[in-house]
Amino acid sequence: MHASSKTVTVYLISGPLGVGKSTVSKTIASQMKQSVLIEGDLLLHVYKGETEPPWEERLRLAWLNIAAVTRNFIQNGLDTVIDFVVEDELPWFLEQLSDLDVTLHYVVLHAESDNLAARLHQRGDSQYLNRSLFLRDKLMKSPANEPYLLGTDGKSPTEVAEIMRSDDRFRIRI
Repeated sequence: MHASSKTVTVYLISGPLGVGKSTVSKTIASQMKQSVLIEGDLLLHVYKGETEPPWEERLRLAWLNIAAVTRNFIQNGLDTVIDFVVEDELPWFLEQLSDLDVTLHYVVLHAESDNLAARLHQRGDSQYLNRSLFLRDKLMKSPANEPYLLGTDGKSPTEVAEIMRSDDRFRIRI
């Protein structure tokens, strides 16, 4: 194993379903010289067989795995982009990386309700609208998220990615 001496950048992109997290995450990752993309939903939906653990356990294990995989990439000098809904896990996640030389860019994307509905309908996920609107309200009302809110209405994924990369209010030095 080789440990890197450079400061690694981690992008953590949160927001409700249909807001553009995946598109913005892929945009940021593709603009970087070398990076990895962690799609948190893939770690949430790994279970096979007749039953799966309860939601809370699946979410807990997904976060443990996201943190472990992120640490591995950081320790090997790879910038990392994470696409996952962050409800109240940010302080815990920061603690998991606190011994590493990392700059974290954190953003909570949001959009107007009708835009979320249109996006979810367009991709065939209308059944998730209530969950998306619930998460939108929860994330936007959280005082911890207030400094990191970024609206996506009227912005292209490239514009959102550029704002997130360049605006210091989204940067947390760990």
